[in-house]
Amino acid sequence: MAGRAQPVLAGAVTALVGFASSFTVVLAGLRAVGASDAQAASGLLALCVACGLAAAWLGWRHRVPMSVAWSTPGAALLVATGPPPGGWPVAVGAFLVSGLLIVAAGLFPPLSRAVAAIPKPVAGAMLAGVLLPLCTAPVRALVELPAVAGPVVLGWLLLHRFARRWAVPGALVVAVAAIALTAPPTGLSGAALIPSVTLSAPAWNASALLGLAVPLFLVTMAAQNVPGMAVLVGYGYRPPFGAALRATGLASLLAAPAGGHAVNLAAITAALAAGPDAHPDPERRWVASVTAGVGLALLGLGAGVATALVAVAPPILIEAVAGLALLGALATALASAVTDPTTREAAVVTFVVTASGVALIGVGGAFWGLVAGCLMLLLFRRPDTPTSLIGSGHSSGGRSATPTARRTRPSATDPIRSAGT
Repeated sequence: MAGRAQPVLAGAVTALVGFASSFTVVLAGLRAVGASDAQAASGLLALCVACGLAAAWLGWRHRVPMSVAWSTPGAALLVATGPPPGGWPVAVGAFLVSGLLIVAAGLFPPLSRAVAAIPKPVAGAMLAGVLLPLCTAPVRALVELPAVAGPVVLGWLLLHRFARRWAVPGALVVAVAAIALTAPPTGLSGAALIPSVTLSAPAWNASALLGLAVPLFLVTMAAQNVPGMAVLVGYGYRPPFGAALRATGLASLLAAPAGGHAVNLAAITAALAAGPDAHPDPERRWVASVTAGVGLALLGLGAGVATALVAVAPPILIEAVAGLALLGALATALASAVTDPTTREAAVVTFVVTASGVALIGVGGAFWGLVAGCLMLLLFRRPDTPTSLIGSGHSSGGRSATPTARRTRPSATDPIRSAGT
């Protein structure tokens, strides 16, 4: 009985940690690009349900623990980009285009290989530049609201030292307590605590396609889908990358009209369902990913409460919790950006341009940072030094002693396999 319950419990923990650790980032991102409180709550609900359906389908169909999540770096990109010309309808249109690109990457392996071939230092620097504004929020909150932000940061530090998995959820609990103590008594009156789906008609313009849709696709692929696949390979699985992209891309398309920005393979919480803590037998761990999907869909019912709490909280406090959730991702991105001395200058240029937040012809800094970094590489980098997001270092993970789950033989069009893993 304990063996049967273990993956179910692991899946429940995966869902809870994934939701509590980053839903503030999602709400901050959706509101930053023009969503109302009702539209943001709808977007969070749609993401939870879409992630849950995709995870349940992929786990059941392929018997591989492919955890699915929303794009946390993508939400941080929304914060950094701000409202696009045309407002919320244009943002929804960009979400749809990004989802279409993810589906296309699953249908046409050369496209996914092209994304995976973006130099790793440049991709890491772009992600770091996107994350930096949010990651400085805890410092700003300590200066502006020391009595409220101080306990949040202290709780995060203590849990990060003794129970790292629960550091951000613990900080969130402290923040909720602080909001309850400081918010006006009528702060939640009239709030829609039960979320409802609010559909928005999309709109498109060229600047949003270049400045939001394409960067959202690239960040989601580079910072979520490729690392999420690498985690599974590291645990001995050979998951179907194309099928995963098609499923998560379709889930993104379904969630977009309701306000969801992007669905992808989990990278941060992937190990919770794919590792030995989920089950000693690798062929039983898929139950954990399916349970995590169901749990995340159920947690989406709390999107209205979450949005109401965010609405009455000081904005800097919510940004501080989101920044604490992203510190680990920022550290990883910076490390990948500056590790190789031959590409360090190009990575720094990418980071500076992205973090500057400049907008040229209506296109945000993430796109121009990527362009600037790639131009630097073309101008100054030696052509005989290979770099890509998927390196040969993953190949040993694919041949680890861990038994491979059934029905996971890679297809000839699997871009991970084509990259040598």
